[in-house]
Amino acid sequence: MKQEMTSADVAALVFELSSGENSIIDSKIGKIYQPAPDELRINLFVYNKGKDNLVIEAGKRAHMSEHILESPKIPQSFPMLLRKHVMAGRITYVKQYDFDRIIEIGMVRGGVETILVAELFSPGNIVLLDSERKIILPMRPVTFRGRRIRSGEVYQYPEAQLSPVDAGEKDLEAVFSSSDSDVVRTIATRFNLGGTLAEEVCLRAGIDKNTPARDMGIEGVVRIAGSMRELFSPLTKGELSPYIVKKEIKGETRPVDVAPFELRSHAGLEKEAFPSFNKALDAFFGKRSAEGVTQVVEAVKKEKVDVFERRLKKQEEAIENFGRDAERQVEVAEKIYAHYQAIETVTGVLESARQKGYSWDEIRSILKKAKDTVPAAKAISSIDPATGKMVLDLDGTKATIDLKLTIPQNAQSYYEKAKKLARKKEGALKAIEDTRAAMQKREKKAVSDGRRKAHMKKHWYDRFRWFYSSEGFLVVGGRDAETNEELVKKYMDKSDIVFHTQDPGAPMTVIKAQGKPVTEQTLTEAAQFVVSYSSIWKSGQFSGDCYWVLPGQVSKTPESGEYVKKGAFIIRGERNYFRDVPVGAAVALELGAETRVIGGPVSAVRQHGQHVIELTPGKFNQNDIAKKIYKVYVDRLKEVNFVKQIASPDRIAMMLPPGESDIKA
Repeated sequence: MKQEMTSADVAALVFELSSGENSIIDSKIGKIYQPAPDELRINLFVYNKGKDNLVIEAGKRAHMSEHILESPKIPQSFPMLLRKHVMAGRITYVKQYDFDRIIEIGMVRGGVETILVAELFSPGNIVLLDSERKIILPMRPVTFRGRRIRSGEVYQYPEAQLSPVDAGEKDLEAVFSSSDSDVVRTIATRFNLGGTLAEEVCLRAGIDKNTPARDMGIEGVVRIAGSMRELFSPLTKGELSPYIVKKEIKGETRPVDVAPFELRSHAGLEKEAFPSFNKALDAFFGKRSAEGVTQVVEAVKKEKVDVFERRLKKQEEAIENFGRDAERQVEVAEKIYAHYQAIETVTGVLESARQKGYSWDEIRSILKKAKDTVPAAKAISSIDPATGKMVLDLDGTKATIDLKLTIPQNAQSYYEKAKKLARKKEGALKAIEDTRAAMQKREKKAVSDGRRKAHMKKHWYDRFRWFYSSEGFLVVGGRDAETNEELVKKYMDKSDIVFHTQDPGAPMTVIKAQGKPVTEQTLTEAAQFVVSYSSIWKSGQFSGDCYWVLPGQVSKTPESGEYVKKGAFIIRGERNYFRDVPVGAAVALELGAETRVIGGPVSAVRQHGQHVIELTPGKFNQNDIAKKIYKVYVDRLKEVNFVKQIASPDRIAMMLPPGESDIKA
């Protein structure tokens, strides 16, 4: 099973993120989290799309993701520093370095440019650089021979490899002539391709991969060069065809590879196509990562916030406030020293005026008139005669100056305030450690209990038939005449797509598009859903026809003299048919942030669930088949209480097609 992205994967990802409909250029940067030791999640607000998440796992992967790990309760220093430098900024570019597994993301905030470097080769790192490419902070400070990834150092790339996209025949000839290995290993290591792509190059060139590289003649070099150009032409042309490769492992079909374009080595294998490489990467890496996280803490209702979490939140806010206020005090002190002469001029003028017998009201009046001609007077925001203090505007920073003190004494008073705040911050840090220890003790107790906890939420669509498509679109269908009526009248929007069959007993089904273009995969899954959850399944047939229309074609107004019964609608205009759609349904367990039983078309259920059980029209009624499925889940998970909570026979029955079914062998 593939564990990390290749350099070609990175090139395809960067192409999508930097151009076209999947571009994140000019996206606004939100909060940043570090949900795992090597993983970073950046909240983005993408222009014309809304909120999304960029996930980077050092040494392995990077892509936009819908599979989000829970954020840590106590934020680490690295994401907090990133927030300080880039939050509320915008992304200016995304590029790949020299066909290597290195992504650079340019950012700008308030005119200050920074660069986030993601190293996706082992062991991997994520590094923030300033505009002069000096390291502000790495996720993991390390020192290699001739390469230091530490704060203050100038960032250096690893030793460059030859780019297979740009390599010519002379480059290949020079590499092969100096190699002591076979041709496939030479291509894999010297051109930064890895084993799979190196073998693909040999396969397309018609050359035995075990041939010693030094034995490659001119003809072989020419064939290898042509093979490389052919292999990577989809990248240079921007014509991607992403997919996931699946194989049967221990009786279960699992994803084993993901590719941005067709590979001959994948011929004959089961594939699942995706509309974008980002989607394919998320389905392959993101979903697997999310599924690997074991849920051990029971969900708590929002209105009953955990006492430790409430305390921790207040302590974290206090630390943030203390730190921010301390920085503010130091900034004022430094501004006082930076404007030493100007402040000295102002205090001298005021002292001279007082010695001459001017009242404070007279001084304020004189200063007000002089603001347009005297720069020093312009800096005075206010004067308080009772305390003998004035407020100065020092390049946008407000500083209170005590006229009884010297300028260094005024600056020192701010430094003292900063020290007091730092001591308060230290106290809050000690308190937060105590809270953390108490939380760890409680979590250990939860883990030692050994019981998986159910995380269940209420959704508006629970009372209908529903599923999420492979691409994440919510598809909702009625259960009877009443819910058909409610679905169309209450929940159908103008941007949705409506499915139905001409056979009686079919659910009115709506794809909730939310303004996004609906993919062919989702349309196909919705068609199978409509056919399978209709009388077609109930009658024991194995295929049927259906069609889709736009919401504007659905009406409750009959022609003159006709009558439309409850749950039925008039469809006007052209219909888009799906012919001879095979029935197919499955149920599974969703065991992520939410735990529940799900059902629907097989491809969609496999995308979102685990322990998938496929169904066919059969001989067992809904109650009997639901009990059989429940027993299977109890036997697999060995957790009766947990399964009973999320997948009781009643809950499973809600997800089954009408009529009689059987478990597919």
